[in-house]
Amino acid sequence: MKETVTRRIRVYGIVQGVGFRPTVSRHATTCNIHGSVSNKGPYVEIFAQAPEAQVDRFVTMIREQSPKRAAILKMNIEDVENPEIYKDFQIVESEKTKGEIFVSPDIAICEECKEEMYQPGNRRYLHPFINCTCCGPRLTILDALPYDRERTSMKEFPMCPDCAHEYHDPEDRRFDAQPVCCNNCGPQVYLAERSERGRDAVTYARRVIAEGGIVAVKGIGGFHLCCDATKESAVELLRTRKKRPVKPFAVMARNEEAVRSVCELSEEQEKILTGHQKPILLLDKKEGVSKLAKSVAPFNPKVGIMLPYAPVQLLLFQYDDGIQMPDFLVMTSGNISGAPICRDDREAKEELSHLCDCILSHDRKIRIRADDSVMDFYREEPYMIRRSRGYAPLPYMLSKAWQGQVLAVGGELKNACCIGHDDRFYPAPYVGDLEDLRTVKALQETITRLTALLEVEPELVVADLHPKYNSTMVAHEMELPMMQVQHHYAHVLSCMAENDCADPVIGVSFDGTGYGTDGTIWGGEILYADYEHFERIGSIEPFWHVGGDIASQEGFRIAVSIIGGLVREKENAKNIIKELELCTEPEANVILTMAQRHLNAIESTSAGRLFDAVSAILGIQKSSTFEGEASMALEFAAEAWQKEHEAKNTENTKNAKNAGNVKNAQNAKNGKYTDVKEHEHIFLQTNAIVWQMIEGRRQGEDVGKLAYIFHQLLAMEICAACENVRTQKKCNQVALSGGVFQNRLLLELVEKELLNRKFQVLRHHLIPPNDGGIGLGQAVYGMAYLNKKKQTDSKNVK
Repeated sequence: MKETVTRRIRVYGIVQGVGFRPTVSRHATTCNIHGSVSNKGPYVEIFAQAPEAQVDRFVTMIREQSPKRAAILKMNIEDVENPEIYKDFQIVESEKTKGEIFVSPDIAICEECKEEMYQPGNRRYLHPFINCTCCGPRLTILDALPYDRERTSMKEFPMCPDCAHEYHDPEDRRFDAQPVCCNNCGPQVYLAERSERGRDAVTYARRVIAEGGIVAVKGIGGFHLCCDATKESAVELLRTRKKRPVKPFAVMARNEEAVRSVCELSEEQEKILTGHQKPILLLDKKEGVSKLAKSVAPFNPKVGIMLPYAPVQLLLFQYDDGIQMPDFLVMTSGNISGAPICRDDREAKEELSHLCDCILSHDRKIRIRADDSVMDFYREEPYMIRRSRGYAPLPYMLSKAWQGQVLAVGGELKNACCIGHDDRFYPAPYVGDLEDLRTVKALQETITRLTALLEVEPELVVADLHPKYNSTMVAHEMELPMMQVQHHYAHVLSCMAENDCADPVIGVSFDGTGYGTDGTIWGGEILYADYEHFERIGSIEPFWHVGGDIASQEGFRIAVSIIGGLVREKENAKNIIKELELCTEPEANVILTMAQRHLNAIESTSAGRLFDAVSAILGIQKSSTFEGEASMALEFAAEAWQKEHEAKNTENTKNAKNAGNVKNAQNAKNGKYTDVKEHEHIFLQTNAIVWQMIEGRRQGEDVGKLAYIFHQLLAMEICAACENVRTQKKCNQVALSGGVFQNRLLLELVEKELLNRKFQVLRHHLIPPNDGGIGLGQAVYGMAYLNKKKQTDSKNVK
């Protein structure tokens, strides 16, 4: 008889709520294993008893044939001495255990459930909450771990006998699926403030949409505002009600074929579009196709598009009520400007009633908000813009042997906090802009729930350096030891952490604005950094940011201020401003005077504002109705020219390679890199670049060409600065971060030239380069500080 062994197997990763225990049970039957499997919260624990060869085969099957939605990060296997004798293999009751915790994000409806939902004879026919072990809500319904029904918001819906039988049957694909329910025992849809429920509610909402109205729809992580995306009058009505003049709306398409009819879709994009996360993808519009209303994404070559991921969304497209629905629906976040996405009826009634014609809600409670993730693509790889549903709170695991617990509250805009526990960092779902106190409250709710779920009691809270940010105020109120991190350094740290890089880097951190250590506004920075400290080596050339927040919306003000700095003679400056039609003469007088006297003005190196200014100078866009609008228009103009003239770029590329020697404009600073001495601040010659844009515009050069050359020249200046830092610091790694690197043209030009110069380039992938990523950078800094302090304290004690 072969000798029997007993092994204890601990499996870490996304193994809760993805059908892991039932799969292990089936593998045990296949391999004739006796023992047990249970959720421990941080991990799944398995006891396997059988001859060694059978146990080895069992372990291999667990590793290689896990459920589709599982993600095994590591397995610990050890022999058990003096084991009990198992008579069979059982799934045993979950137990609460401390340790490494991994919470599954919400999972889009699977193909099997989708098929069942449209089978007339199926007992879940047209069921708005159909799910199985492979799909359905996870994070957004979770109260505590281990992930069992009694610790979710589904505990309010007792299972009927049929669902209970499926739940307890190891052979059923709903075995141990915590949100399992049917039309008889699950949540119900209804119209808020109306009497319609169930079928009547769905039909009423569909009719409103089909007739050109607007419906607020409660999904998995919050509400959407929905209308016919093919009907110009419907989209314009939503724009008018939401007071959103041109910012693009997200679109939900009926199916993949519909997406292909309006957008270019690569093989890699298709995998994400149809996968189980189903984010909003920024896809190139097909030329000459006009199925979508023009006002969905006006003046934009891309459209944000996704497929239905919640059953109720599929029912809006297809139902048995005879109503003809469009192939495309606007599906934009259900909130008013500046507020977080609504998650319950009270919020929806208060904030959305005046924006929509009815509210299609349901009675399954949302425990934590999760807006849609937004993803661009770069070099056929995902490039995250907003990380939320489907991805949060999956952790990043670093190679550092750190210990401790920290909370980072994130930035002021695009806020997403982050929790650090030892070597694991959990970025939270996107919360929003903290200028609105409702969003501040949402951040506090997210912090409370995630720290409880992850069983973290922070030893330290980390915030931005800006003293007046609401995120900083949230950190202060937590009554914990607190530290603050400079904004652009946090950007660089987030890129380092995403790439698990602990060595020093040259950080290129380009974004809108951040509070500098010298009290000025930073935004176009060259840093030398590691996890513990940074040195500011260089920046774009400073200008006077006049007018406070209004200048962030009106790029022409920055343009006027920069021109005033370049052309000291006021009348000459005014003539140029008039020639470029930047503003009226009285406005020019006021801005120039304020800049000269430093009234309501602060020195700035903001790269975002530089882009806004150039956009205004070139006559592309003088002001913005949403963050980044003018800068995006500048990028689109450059990309359009590039696409049209790809075969004619040789001459401009040659010009760009001489960017380090661009002749300075009148009064522009001399930034010859060969002459910069060690420890002398490097200034990228952006004044000279701006002057070249001014002269080109005055001489009637093609605006698209100038926009492209601006990107080229700036990219070459960045690379020349990195070359200088490499000489100084003997460092060959460059980390590219900050919201300006959402600009794929700049990213491509910079990365390509850096690689040509034999640099190692780190860039973002699934952590946003914008402010949505700095929470990770803050948390990493806090953890590094905490561990260094513990080491120092330990040495002092000895």
